[in-house]
Amino acid sequence: MDTELARTFLTVVSAGNFSGAADRLHVSQSTVSTRINVLEEQLRCRLFVRNKAGTTLTAAGHRFQRHAATLVQTVVQAHHDIGLPEGAAGTLAVGGRIGLWEEFLLRWLPSMQRARPDVSIRIESALEPELMHGLIEGRLDIGVMYTPQSRPGLKVEHLFDDRLVMIATDAQSAPEPQSGYVLVDWGSEFQARHSASFPDFGGALLSANVGWLGLQHILEHGGSGYFPARIIAPHLAAGTLHLVEDAPHFIMPAYAISRAGTQDGPQAEALAMIREMAGTLLSIGSP
Repeated sequence: MDTELARTFLTVVSAGNFSGAADRLHVSQSTVSTRINVLEEQLRCRLFVRNKAGTTLTAAGHRFQRHAATLVQTVVQAHHDIGLPEGAAGTLAVGGRIGLWEEFLLRWLPSMQRARPDVSIRIESALEPELMHGLIEGRLDIGVMYTPQSRPGLKVEHLFDDRLVMIATDAQSAPEPQSGYVLVDWGSEFQARHSASFPDFGGALLSANVGWLGLQHILEHGGSGYFPARIIAPHLAAGTLHLVEDAPHFIMPAYAISRAGTQDGPQAEALAMIREMAGTLLSIGSP
């Protein structure tokens, strides 16, 4: 079977519809539809139920998903293993939001390298849709994110709760967005809570899809915005940033997503160390 057909199938599953899959694959919607039709003809069964709301997997589609993921993952693993450094005993691919790499995964990484110096590790940063696609496709072993999606074959576990607080470069008394406010997209849940807390907010002149970009701009040029307390704690201690008093804070749960059923090997060891580090965050609390 052509792995491109399996990859297209998994992309439709991840995106939830043919249009979204076409955008991610950078092809036309008709191309996606043709590939799925060819795949269904080869398998002699219907994989998706198409409707106005999108696509849902049929019973056969659910059964095929595991095989498609295995097929694509085998090809990805083969490419990775061929290029493995001499002496490497295994591989591990971990992805996460930049905000969850900062002061968390970037602290886990050297610990993992010390514990398993024989494992070849690939790391990447992306937003939730791409991370979920990487997990479904088999390109990633572990994804760490705020708003995961439930998918067959994947295990979702809560790690810790990030507390997003409003900060400003100057002492600010008004507990709502002011001039120079940078709106960071921390996900759909944050956007909904932000809108409910500031119903009269007309929108920011500057927005960022990555927290690091927004924070660097504020530190360089001034302004305010919402960021995880654990990330801005050093800046608060140094006096370069100030907590906006009386501004609402938002709790954002962070999750680890991995393939279900993995009991040993580098992935299991990495998850155990990620859980341990998350427990440290919970024990000391957010600043």
